Amino acid sequence: MSFNLHKWFRNSYLNEEEGFDKNSWEYLTNKEKSKFSDEVFDLINNAYAPIGGNPNYQSPSDVDGSEGDANYLVIDFDDDPEFDVVIVDKRKSSGVKPAALGHDGSPAARSMAVNFTALMLKNKGHYIEVSGKLKDIMVAKGVPIVTDEETIRTALKGKDIEMNDDGTYQRSLGGKIHTKTMMGNPL
Repeated sequence: MSFNLHKWFRNSYLNEEEGFDKNSWEYLTNKEKSKFSDEVFDLINNAYAPIGGNPNYQSPSDVDGSEGDANYLVIDFDDDPEFDVVIVDKRKSSGVKPAALGHDGSPAARSMAVNFTALMLKNKGHYIEVSGKLKDIMVAKGVPIVTDEETIRTALKGKDIEMNDDGTYQRSLGGKIHTKTMMGNPL
């Protein structure tokens, strides 16, 4: 059996962000949010580009600025040293709410972002507001839909929503009215 030092060194040290293990989900610290704000913003921007962007992320400064209270869970699983996926969540009284996700655009990263989010949402105390394609994907992955008005209003306490007959609701986000569906298992 031969040992290739170059390959070992490259796989062990050169292909990961400093301080992060390859193939391991890790939350960024506040200091790391600042350090990696460009990279995190690019992942989020890439994921939301087809729908005109994420209204909460207009520049890298939002990562540790206006959205600095969010938690950023990242993973690097491929050969390049950059993060491939980010899941943004916020702790709320009704549980953990994914607020955004991001990926590098590769099929593997897109799949990992969606599959990880779907798994998360099947656990008690995790919920999300979705619409469009992401809603369809989460339904296909078996994430429960929340249609109970009291549960929705409790989870979105303080938010101005208008319920629809089908359990969806209207809500203003980024200055625009959106139809949303709550999914997951809020507390």
